[in-house]
Amino acid sequence: MTHSHSNLLGEPPATLLPGDPGADGALAAGTDPAEVAAAHPTSSAAWAALAETALQGGRTIEAYAYARTGYHRGLDALRRNGWKGFGAVPWSHTPNQGFLRCVTVLAKVAGAIGEVAEEERLTELLRDCVPSLAA
Repeated sequence: MTHSHSNLLGEPPATLLPGDPGADGALAAGTDPAEVAAAHPTSSAAWAALAETALQGGRTIEAYAYARTGYHRGLDALRRNGWKGFGAVPWSHTPNQGFLRCVTVLAKVAGAIGEVAEEERLTELLRDCVPSLAA
């Protein structure tokens, strides 16, 4: 007889963030991400755009700071919307993408500065949030 050790309570429902005021308006219109972050400091999408630009420009520590800020703003938003620290945060839901982009940049730059345990933790978080990444 084979026993399955699946979670009898099931997986938590996917967390779908509400619209991001920075991404939904100003960023989409082409406004400078620094202006968007100043006007909408809770916008993970604005912080992600800043982090990605800094990373592309070789400004690793600046990218780390921007990504860390967007990551924490995203965690706050996820918790306000029922996330308990685990479970799906689907990439396919556009408002989730700012947070996921911040986690991605943060993992990259953590590795680049030798913060291996942090890189591994963030990579595992991404796999938990977006299970298709595990493949």
